Amino acid sequence: MNELMVILGWLGVFSPVGLGAIGSAIGVAVAGQAAIGAMLETDSGYGRFVGVAAIPSSTVIYGIVVMFALQRTITPENGAGLFAIGILTGLALAYVAVWQGKACASAISASKSKPEIFGLALAPAAIVEGFAVFTFVFALVLAGNIKG
Repeated sequence: MNELMVILGWLGVFSPVGLGAIGSAIGVAVAGQAAIGAMLETDSGYGRFVGVAAIPSSTVIYGIVVMFALQRTITPENGAGLFAIGILTGLALAYVAVWQGKACASAISASKSKPEIFGLALAPAAIVEGFAVFTFVFALVLAGNIKG
């Protein structure tokens, strides 16, 4: 049982990066596909479309910081806590990145037809980013309370 807790602890430490990267990759791919489609249908604005497509990559950065906050000597006593914080943070970051990619794709799609709404069209993606920030902050606070 002690070995299982240590293994779960290690999974927890690295889950925010791994799951955050998976979510970021999916979100950027979804938004990137919309950017490519918009480039085929418009004569300008390519740089902003590519920039918007990169927005979901922020979740992997949050995951990296949480991973560093969780790093400590893993013991049977702290393994479950590290696992819970890490896996739940990673899942939340992945989920946020996927949906943020969809919001960015919608913003790109709308902006190609009506360029004047570009900034306003990014508001939903920014709101979704807020959930990643909440997850990030709470994970850091909880990580500080785990002994190790």
